[in-house]
Amino acid sequence: MPWKGEKDPYKIWLSEIILQQTRVEQGWAYYEKFIVHFPTIRDLAAAKENQVFKLWEGLGYYNRCRNLLFTAKYIVANHKGVFPNTYESLLALKGVGPYTASAIASFAYNLPHAVVDGNVFRVFARFYGIATPTDTKEGVEIFNKIATENLAKTKAGIYNQALMDFGATVCKPLSPLCSSCVMQKKCVAFNKNIVGQLPIKLKSIQKKKRYFDYFCFTLNGKILIQKREVGDIWAGLFHFYLVENDKLVPANNDYYEQVLGQQLTIKIKNVSTISLSKTYQQLLTHQQLNVRFIMVALNTMPAVFEQGQWVNLKTLNKYAFPKTINNFLDDQGYLLK
Repeated sequence: MPWKGEKDPYKIWLSEIILQQTRVEQGWAYYEKFIVHFPTIRDLAAAKENQVFKLWEGLGYYNRCRNLLFTAKYIVANHKGVFPNTYESLLALKGVGPYTASAIASFAYNLPHAVVDGNVFRVFARFYGIATPTDTKEGVEIFNKIATENLAKTKAGIYNQALMDFGATVCKPLSPLCSSCVMQKKCVAFNKNIVGQLPIKLKSIQKKKRYFDYFCFTLNGKILIQKREVGDIWAGLFHFYLVENDKLVPANNDYYEQVLGQQLTIKIKNVSTISLSKTYQQLLTHQQLNVRFIMVALNTMPAVFEQGQWVNLKTLNKYAFPKTINNFLDDQGYLLK
């Protein structure tokens, strides 16, 4: 991406404003067009409003464009065209919030301010095993505190970018590369087998449709269960290893390899059979759950599950499960009447 490693605060600011509420793939071309037409902040400030809005056309959220032009004119008029170089002065600019101010301060000036975006939330939530929702006041305070404590203060720009890239390429929302992750041994979520459950967002909890894939691992007449302790539905009940997706993904060998190999470091040769259930649906007050169960019969005990809770299949009726899981277990004949 053209803004990676950029030190010009104008270009960093421009990229951050464009990428607010916009995917990188879409914003990339707009960024390059703006740089060609307005190579400096003075060029942007001198541009006609219609010209700027025409270039922005298709990006949506046009208030960002208005703030962009307003701030460019403000910096030229009040700072002689020189971008502010302190966090406080950056935060005072129209359209610039704490995240953008931190990004400009650290990337352009190497100032010790932690950048906390969705990637960073996810990395910290999993690494420290934090179940506090990231989109609550308490969550924001917790994650900002952790981000500041971990910040490499003399190399803030490089550290922030590395952390964000780590979340984007390794600790991904779906199919994280846990098998090759250098942080694996110290990652709480990996060691507790709750990678797929973190981070928690209240807004995602309230979404109408959710897609749960439960991987049910069996070995020598026993099955792996986990107690649901994070701040979501069914807290305190038992369930199986959960992978939540944002849609119904094809249940094929590629998908199984992603979860078993990349996320859980289980070699396929240690699996004797894999079978897929029908899709179960459960309606909650604000949610529709679409749940599948993937039975994975193991040949040997994977290291990742050695400390897990393995129970005899014949004793499953002693544990409290959500209704949907009970329906599945009943269909399988695992619940003794």
